[in-house]
Amino acid sequence: MKNYSKSNKYDPAWIKENWMGPHPLWLLEELCEHLDLRPGMKVLDMGCGKGLTSVFLAKEYGVTVFANDLWIGATDNLRRFEAAGVADRVFPIHAEAHSLPYADEFFDAAVSVDSYHYYGTDETYFPCVYAKLVKPGGQFGMVFPGYTREFEKGHPDGILRFIAGKQEKEPAWGQDMFTFHSAAWWRRHFEKTGLVEITACYDIADVREIWESWAFGEKSSDDAEFLAADTENNVALITLAARKRGGPDEK
Repeated sequence: MKNYSKSNKYDPAWIKENWMGPHPLWLLEELCEHLDLRPGMKVLDMGCGKGLTSVFLAKEYGVTVFANDLWIGATDNLRRFEAAGVADRVFPIHAEAHSLPYADEFFDAAVSVDSYHYYGTDETYFPCVYAKLVKPGGQFGMVFPGYTREFEKGHPDGILRFIAGKQEKEPAWGQDMFTFHSAAWWRRHFEKTGLVEITACYDIADVREIWESWAFGEKSSDDAEFLAADTENNVALITLAARKRGGPDEK
């Protein structure tokens, strides 16, 4: 298991109290190895949840963070940012992904950990909405749940059976899993827009250890069953970093 030295400085109890998916600080630290974040930059943390990633960005990189989430209220996140001592650098925003209150080219970078796939598989979302928020030459970083490759039926057979069993009790269960794709799929998804240069795109190592730290805790029995159904190790956590074309250093 990789040593995530920055993340491991943070109180495990605080992380477990506030995480909403596979260890967000480990995933963000992995992603940030492929980003050039510097003090004073304005960074959008899209789908920040309860703000763990926003606190990390402010403390570790000295950036100003706009912590955007739909499911968690801005006031609740503000209290967490005050308690973490970063309320002067992290600003909570409650907004839906298609109705974002930001000016074009406002951000130096936009990051999203375990969120972008919920809205970003739409072919038009990146070129028509998300890409406009970042300056030419600016950076994008995402971590997605997905698979090691594409499957004709959308999912591996074991996971298809798992989904079907869940849907017998709750027909709408698992619809967001239509958004699970491979690293190669995500690379094509962004490259074909012509708006970015991909600087990293790969499956994170030790995916089971990262996911299981969340799934076999007290909060997510569904995730534990999902991982158990993945008998052929097809589940992935995918890192993608990119730079927006048109920057001053581009030839």
